[in-house]
Amino acid sequence: MSTPYILVVDDEPEIRHLVQEILEDEGYEVSVAENAEEARRARRLRRPDLVLLDIWMPDVDGITLLKEWSSENGLDMPVIIMSGHATVETAVEATRLGAYDFIEKPLSLAKLLLTVENTLHTDKLRKENIDLRRYSHHRIEPVGKSSLMHKLREQIGRFAAHDNGVLLLGEPGSGKRLFARYLHELSPRREGPFIEVSMASFDGEDANEELFGSERDDRVRFGRLEQANGGTLFLEDIAEMDASIQARLYSALQNRRFHRVNGLEAVRTDVRVVAATHHDLEAMVNEGRFRQDLYYKLNELSLYIPPLREHCEDIPELLAFYVDFFATRENLPYRSFTVAAQNYLRNYSWPGNVRELTNLVQRLLIVGNGDDIDRDEVEAALGANSALHGTTPTYQAEFDLPLREARERFERAYLEYQLRKMGGNVGKVARIAGIERTHLYRKLRTLGIDHRELAGKSSD
Repeated sequence: MSTPYILVVDDEPEIRHLVQEILEDEGYEVSVAENAEEARRARRLRRPDLVLLDIWMPDVDGITLLKEWSSENGLDMPVIIMSGHATVETAVEATRLGAYDFIEKPLSLAKLLLTVENTLHTDKLRKENIDLRRYSHHRIEPVGKSSLMHKLREQIGRFAAHDNGVLLLGEPGSGKRLFARYLHELSPRREGPFIEVSMASFDGEDANEELFGSERDDRVRFGRLEQANGGTLFLEDIAEMDASIQARLYSALQNRRFHRVNGLEAVRTDVRVVAATHHDLEAMVNEGRFRQDLYYKLNELSLYIPPLREHCEDIPELLAFYVDFFATRENLPYRSFTVAAQNYLRNYSWPGNVRELTNLVQRLLIVGNGDDIDRDEVEAALGANSALHGTTPTYQAEFDLPLREARERFERAYLEYQLRKMGGNVGKVARIAGIERTHLYRKLRTLGIDHRELAGKSSD
């Protein structure tokens, strides 16, 4: 489904067209540019999966162009430098700026093809490793042997064979992101990227640029929609999307092209969109708060992901899976849940669903002792009263603590409260708190707060 797109930049026509012909014979999609200005324009029109870049060109040299691209938001595609007169210093500079490899002219076509193949493969592995680190709490196939989970996996398998938009419905923490990834891995787009964006994390112009990208003074920022080209775009918290962005997204999906913010030329797009929400989108459409045309576009196929309490027979297997995961991946001590503890958890209401179970297992392995986890330890970890009933704990000043620890506890309680109140919207919380959004994201990471976890726990 996803054919790598390569941009060849070289001022020598014979080399430019020979490389194009060879790469196209190998099944790649190729565009060519004879100078830096053409290369800039080609990159604006479509984000390449790989650039073959000559150093010596009549307008701007390749190293300067590489430096320009690196300074925008970091080099967002792999670059192979080509040159017949480069020095060691030039090669070192190119590598420092992010070039993947360096090949000399006259070109060996066998070496060129091998370098291109290896570079694309290495870049794919790099992206997959980043993805795995971000979502390593999950395996690709959802855990559970219940008839309900079996039917869900079966249905996702049927959906994956088609390219329709899919709307995933269900409570926060129920596993919508995991099912979106599972669908992607089963689909013909599996070799393409899986890109996600939480609409609750952005508002206004920030969300606009995050999704569609931007162009300013020859600087191009590729948005999530463009990054997902050839693959799957997962839109979390779709109900939080501003009306103006809803209109732009519908147009992009309907016409398979869009304009970046401040962009002059349309960008082609080929993505499958999987959207997710815990809100009643149909009711929002009837109330005029969500576009009907976008709703039907996203809801060509829909799937309800049930809360954990509706398939509690899967809890023992989930507990075993996450114990094994944290023991293996994070080198935490292996502990097992007693039958009494498992029985207690099967009858627990799980307001935070699978996400809450994951956090519980991790916490018990970190702070607990002994080989077994009994019911008393589980009850204590859950908080027995406030956590069982999903109430928000109140903050009480602790004057006997060192100032730094007391401040961190207050900041954690304050930010968790504001995130619950704002439905996990970081932009709104940043305005309320009077701090810059980037600083707030760093603060949340430092304090170990996941704003997505709090998105569905609004106190309103």
